Amino acid sequence: MKRRHLLLGSLAATGALVVGWGVLPARSRLGSPDNMLPTEGDIALNGWIKVMPDGKIVLAMHRSEMGQGVHTALSMLAAEELDVPLSHIRLEQAGHDSIYGNVAMFVGSLPFHPSLSEDGNKPATVRTGEWMVGKLARELGINVTGGSSTVADAWQPVREAAATARASLLSAAATQWQVPVTELQVTAGLISHSSGKKGHYGEFAKSASSITPPNVATKDPKNYKLIGQGAQRVDIPQKTNGSAVFGIDVRQPGLLYAAVVQSPLMGGSLSQLDAKAALALNGVLKCIELDSMSGSAAGFAVVGKTTWHAKQAALAVTAKWTQPQQGVVDTARIAKELQAKLDSESGFTFYDLGDVAKAESSAKRSLEATYSAPYLAHATMEPMNCTAQFKNGLLEVWAPTQSPGQARAAAAKAAGIDADKVKIHVTLLGGGFGRRLEVDFITQATKVAMACDGAPVQVIWSREEDMAHDFYRPMHVAQLKASLNAQDQVQSLRIKSAGDTITPRWMARTLPALAGPVDMPDKTASEGLFDLPYGFANQHMSHVATHMGVPVGFWRSVGHSHNAFFSESFIDELAHETKTDPLDYREALLTQAPRYLAVLQLAAQKAGWGSALSKGHAHGIALHESFGSIVAQVAEVSMRDGQPHVHRVVCAIDCGTVVNPSIVAQQMESAVVFALSAALFGKIDIQDGVVQQTNFPSYRMVQMAQAPKVETWIVPSTRPPAGVGEPAVPPLAPAVSNALFVLTGQRKRALPLLA
Repeated sequence: MKRRHLLLGSLAATGALVVGWGVLPARSRLGSPDNMLPTEGDIALNGWIKVMPDGKIVLAMHRSEMGQGVHTALSMLAAEELDVPLSHIRLEQAGHDSIYGNVAMFVGSLPFHPSLSEDGNKPATVRTGEWMVGKLARELGINVTGGSSTVADAWQPVREAAATARASLLSAAATQWQVPVTELQVTAGLISHSSGKKGHYGEFAKSASSITPPNVATKDPKNYKLIGQGAQRVDIPQKTNGSAVFGIDVRQPGLLYAAVVQSPLMGGSLSQLDAKAALALNGVLKCIELDSMSGSAAGFAVVGKTTWHAKQAALAVTAKWTQPQQGVVDTARIAKELQAKLDSESGFTFYDLGDVAKAESSAKRSLEATYSAPYLAHATMEPMNCTAQFKNGLLEVWAPTQSPGQARAAAAKAAGIDADKVKIHVTLLGGGFGRRLEVDFITQATKVAMACDGAPVQVIWSREEDMAHDFYRPMHVAQLKASLNAQDQVQSLRIKSAGDTITPRWMARTLPALAGPVDMPDKTASEGLFDLPYGFANQHMSHVATHMGVPVGFWRSVGHSHNAFFSESFIDELAHETKTDPLDYREALLTQAPRYLAVLQLAAQKAGWGSALSKGHAHGIALHESFGSIVAQVAEVSMRDGQPHVHRVVCAIDCGTVVNPSIVAQQMESAVVFALSAALFGKIDIQDGVVQQTNFPSYRMVQMAQAPKVETWIVPSTRPPAGVGEPAVPPLAPAVSNALFVLTGQRKRALPLLA
């Protein structure tokens, strides 16, 4: 028997409420993680819900808040089923426990495809790859915030846990008052009976410990009071009054500060270190050499009494670097190598429908184009940082991480101790976008803390270090070829892409249990290409996986971010080639995909597609599904002083059941601005092994005056919730690019558009 289960048995014997394990979904009934054990008079109902003595509710928050609004959305799910005001929900970070594990980050939502059935059947190759990754993720207890999966993943377990807790409390009240449970009502967390008896949840929590309610069901949607409403975000007060604690805000007694310097040569090593001058400065305590591990670069850290002391001392250190044995990385050379591989290798087939070769041999003519996308940095508002303290054989870590389980494992490995001697505190994240799925900054902080004699130390990267030592969105190229018959109808579509894959690299560097490299087909490389909604009878989609020596990682919307640019720009090319309006062309190809068609038409209608625009303005349109949600965007663009200016972006989205429409709109706006920065300016160049973009002057962002007006329109749906944080990123670049073609007559086939 595990220690956790033994503790739960003891708690139940003493009257603490630990119920619902027989009826909750698997992740809720495996046990109660340490963070949900009763403390200070509260009662743990299950792995998700505790009741405070005053009747307020504590919800285990198993995902990281990085601006996407999950603290609010998941609180709404619990409040809805418990019939309490949103203000009655208090959050407690759940940490790394495996009962909160999710695999949606890796396998994603099953996309509908017109040639596939609605039950989500996919080509065998894609199904097998998803099963392999999903199985591994489950076995390792991976619990991450990513893949726009939080609400979708929590939709059932959080509601069912809350509904079970409510049923237990009602049963306890009915027993105490000797009345039928059906005669009880709950209003704002207050249980009442027509006889005049009243009591809040806290009064019945302990007595409910022996009750297991049968046949618990979640609310009928027609009875929702909170879900579907634009409730105010619960994290805004703390973020506006300064009490919110991000990773960089952690302040432990006796805290020291460390500045990190890493090899400017990608993959380089430290060959010589002279820290005498630095250590002679006031307020400087140590200089620690850092080896590369968990993907981190080789370098050194200087520890001081303040951040200023540490940064100034780091500048005084003399270091010499040695280039990697395999030679220096250069993006110009990588671009040529990717094109050569695209031309010479067949790659892994992710999707094959009909007979493309036969269709091509009988075609009247063909249209072919090659598209490309560069490396991109995450450039989060809060640079990489982590605070750690190693004392009496125990390691405590405060980290803004998207992956607490992997952070804990990486810290334990770096410290050479068992994972149960590591405690992870997940802070708020000042942006993530996939960068904080990595553990390099965790291992660095652990190594520095091990050398600091029991004192807590905060490792903070400069913006320059952050930009030059990222895990970048990979550079990809794609060749798209359509064969047409005499009536200008597309007979076949063939897409072959090439570039580094992400998931195998990430798993190899962040999952110590794997004990070695991982290599398998990675659907993130071809996602958004193998599952196009358009009704082409013959399709072949493949990807050539490469190893270019640049560290790559998950970037907001991952493969969709560039694959949508490839596919939706090419669809526009086909419309132009056949002298068809881009909207009409897409509509004709979506007759068997009504959900996509409805989203496309809603965006076009709200944008006024086909109506007169201001002189010098043009519309561009794009449609894409990712993370279970379908998004269409219409961008209104003009040219100003030879530069594109995006005035307005109209977004339509079908994301299933909407928990909070205000958050959906916020995420659409966020994604549009994020994607516009990448579409217009974003690229990472590497010359002679050195990243050329080091800060925002050279890695530009859309400024306030350049930000477009964004409108969001939601398609009503009764489907389960799907992703919202990422799906509005992919269509933006092709929508803007397609508008630019209307304005200039020139087709942009490479990002960024202002290169």
